[in-house]
Amino acid sequence: MIFTGFVFLSIHLISCNRHPVADRIYLNAKIWTGDSTNPEAKAIAIKDSMILYVGDDYESYAGSQTSLIDLHSKMLVPGFIDNHVHFLDGGYYLANINLRDVKSKANFISVFHHYTDSAKGNSWIKGGNWDHEAWGGQLPSKDWIDSISGGHPVFISRYDGHMGLANSIALKLAGITKNTPSPSGGEIVKDPKTGEPTGILRDAATKLVFSVITNPSEKELDETLSRAAAHALSHGFTQVHDMGTYGGWIDMASYRRAEAAGKLPIRIYSFVAIRSWQKLDSFVKKNGWGDDFLRWGGLKGFVDGSLGSTTAWFYKPYLDAPNSTGLQVTDTNLLRKWILAADSVGLHIATHAIGDHANDWILNVYEEAEKLHPDKDHRFRVEHAQHLTQDAIDRFAKLQVVPSMQPFHAIDDGKWAAKRLDTARLKRTYVFRSLLETHANVTFGSDWPVAPLDPIAGIYAAVTRRTLDDKNPGGWFPEQKISVDQALRCYTVNNAWAGFQENRTGKLKSGMLADFTVLSEDLFSIAPENIRDTKILLTVVNGKEAYSKR
Repeated sequence: MIFTGFVFLSIHLISCNRHPVADRIYLNAKIWTGDSTNPEAKAIAIKDSMILYVGDDYESYAGSQTSLIDLHSKMLVPGFIDNHVHFLDGGYYLANINLRDVKSKANFISVFHHYTDSAKGNSWIKGGNWDHEAWGGQLPSKDWIDSISGGHPVFISRYDGHMGLANSIALKLAGITKNTPSPSGGEIVKDPKTGEPTGILRDAATKLVFSVITNPSEKELDETLSRAAAHALSHGFTQVHDMGTYGGWIDMASYRRAEAAGKLPIRIYSFVAIRSWQKLDSFVKKNGWGDDFLRWGGLKGFVDGSLGSTTAWFYKPYLDAPNSTGLQVTDTNLLRKWILAADSVGLHIATHAIGDHANDWILNVYEEAEKLHPDKDHRFRVEHAQHLTQDAIDRFAKLQVVPSMQPFHAIDDGKWAAKRLDTARLKRTYVFRSLLETHANVTFGSDWPVAPLDPIAGIYAAVTRRTLDDKNPGGWFPEQKISVDQALRCYTVNNAWAGFQENRTGKLKSGMLADFTVLSEDLFSIAPENIRDTKILLTVVNGKEAYSKR
């Protein structure tokens, strides 16, 4: 049947018992609740912002003013939660230059030139989202863009955010010359013949340029947030865990401003940079932890860089960079000190770690913190948990550390990761199934704008592991494929727990917040390779329809 819209039934039932009367009841649905005590249902009744009932016998919750919405057997699930986004950065990309689909040097230059032709004034051109692996691995250089920059300073990032390309104007503004040394935790890439900077900056070196870029105005930030929220809602998300774009504080201020104005349509858990843990501690003591729509108290740190930028920290060198094992992008002595101090005052800590050495290092620090405060409910998180030793796989569950993972990366990186790593290391890459089998609380998200803000794409990736180039139809390291049920749980129930919200959201049961999403297909009944074609039909946040495709 072709979906043409939900039907509001004209029948109004009279409640004859003591149940509260629902505002709306969504019926004739295939509901996956995430609640192990009541895993499936056909109807959900809501009043104001709360769920009254989930089950099959909804009639006693219907009154004369109750709206009954027939979902025609569509699948209904708890509202998706994304465990890791850079929300304002993603909103910015929606309205600025995007090089994500570029496949060659000529294409890169053409798309960039077309954009600069329409750019006004001499303001900064940012964005980018390019991937040099898409055209064979050659890094872009300032020579590609200098003559077509139109007088604009330019800094356009690789899609993983760990490397960027600056033009000559931007390098001059940042004071970067052939004599500028690479900062600790970063690299200024230089021409091996001339010693001149090529324009490529890795990890900590990118801060040299970011430090001279003026932050956007409140009006620009508000517009960016509005775009990001609308985009997230259209993809079925009811909450995101935001790891920040501007160190977290500007981001959080934008969310607080939107909430105060009644213009925050999606739930946000806002993280700030771990170096500012003392500021956050003071902020929490003064302002509390936020509310159901906007919460804070989380800190984000970095151990290493990324695989794509060859800055993830490994024990062994890269195959294609035999003199490098990656970078520690933060002084590890400082990072350990910050983690232990912030944990001691009860703040929530999430740390980026991608390489196997980085993951072992952060698990060691978390274990140290656990031993110092064994009675605390830490819920430490490792953001990405991408390449693991066998020992690390076993330790996540033992330490109750959350592997905060992004499944789309697996089917993207899988196109070229063999250039970087040997098979032994690749077998321990994105090990969703292995971690779940140890009972680790695996959570899923996107790292948007690094990957699409799309839970359907993430579920497809986790269930099939078919790389984007379609060269692995049976799955890239298929032993790590997981079930639809497991993937849904990672996007809902487990994410709620990872954000200390398991009693408020993440599953559909009486007394929980009314956050849910309706899908065009039953993910359990279609072929796994067809999951990616599923559409979002409805997103309900706090009992209100925040997005509808009718």
